[in-house]
Amino acid sequence: MQQLIESKDNGLIKIVTGLRRVGKSYLLKTLFKEYLLNEGVRKDHVLIIDLEDRKQNAFRDPDYLLDWVDRQMQNEEQYYIIIDEVQKVDEFVDMLGSLAIKENADVYVTGSNSHFLSSDIATEFRGRGDEIHVWPLSFKEYMTAYDGDVYDGWQEYYTYGGLPKILSIKGDDKKATYLRNLYRTVYLSDIYERHEIENKAEFEELVRILASSVGSPVNPTNLANTFKTVKRLNNITDKTIETYVGYLEDAFMIEKAERYDVKGKKYVGTTPKYYFKDLGLRNAILSFRQTEENHLMENIIYNEMRHRGFLVDVGNVYVRMKNEKGDWQRVTLEVDFVCNLGSRRYYLQSAYRLPDEEKIQQERRSLTQIADSFKKIVVVGERMKLRRDDIGIVWMGIYEFLADEKMMDV
Repeated sequence: MQQLIESKDNGLIKIVTGLRRVGKSYLLKTLFKEYLLNEGVRKDHVLIIDLEDRKQNAFRDPDYLLDWVDRQMQNEEQYYIIIDEVQKVDEFVDMLGSLAIKENADVYVTGSNSHFLSSDIATEFRGRGDEIHVWPLSFKEYMTAYDGDVYDGWQEYYTYGGLPKILSIKGDDKKATYLRNLYRTVYLSDIYERHEIENKAEFEELVRILASSVGSPVNPTNLANTFKTVKRLNNITDKTIETYVGYLEDAFMIEKAERYDVKGKKYVGTTPKYYFKDLGLRNAILSFRQTEENHLMENIIYNEMRHRGFLVDVGNVYVRMKNEKGDWQRVTLEVDFVCNLGSRRYYLQSAYRLPDEEKIQQERRSLTQIADSFKKIVVVGERMKLRRDDIGIVWMGIYEFLADEKMMDV
């Protein structure tokens, strides 16, 4: 909502994107419309075209749509045009271009399925579009509607994710069924429709591998070799793997976290990590059989920082250390997340449990090797009072971290 408000009347087409069923239509047609009316915009100056409604099929003709808008715009005051599922309009890119040149028209659209993925937006609307991405509910947002305490809410959230519909479905079986059906009948269908994938079984196996590898480095060459040796499939190459992963990124199902050399201040083009935008879908892909809380917590922290607007990378810190024989060797230490937003930077470690001093030192090790003055934070998977250790590293519990963005600056 805040991004929509800040983008209002900026002369660009506001393109609201995100996973299917994430709430894009409700955001525009209900919440943003209410905002406009409360700000004094007249009701007849908010024009909503809902292409999900069969009764509005005539609007799929771009000339009909443009003529209708012209008829509604009776004066020089600003009009707000909201088009839901704009990809259902024939030649919708040209149609939006015609709307965008109207001086008193502010245009907002949602789009989804195989004809309106992230690569389309970058290609078709370069310089003319303002993309506003809708994420599944954050844990803080989720808890405002969850009927229970924070501990039960946490377990529900990391199991069934943050798609809004989940909060209104009662019973574990029904939630699981909803997510499994959504994955197969919506997300997979969209990808298959767009890309005409022949090796469907292999594609779905790759999705399961990625779902199992949350928080782990992903190497396309190693994955291709696995398909060759285990599945006896020589046609699944590393290039095929990269292409398939790109399809999942385009469909907003996963995001890539690149590797960043903290000391060298450069990106390292090897073994990125992938995180799922909704853990409910990730768990449904694996039939809810792999719900290790430590990996899921790491995914939630990644999503939370992206939700807050940060760019998030995986940090590498290269140091020289002595091995057991006393010889010096180059060692790579990892920082779970390097988070950047403008001039702000945070280094984050995800530590599910801290059972002993050895584990505490392990979580600190990479952070102690970073010489700059940006804040370094360890998020622990339990309730704990915020504290700062002897070298300035901040330790806080996951619930406190997710409940209040300002906690990072305490």
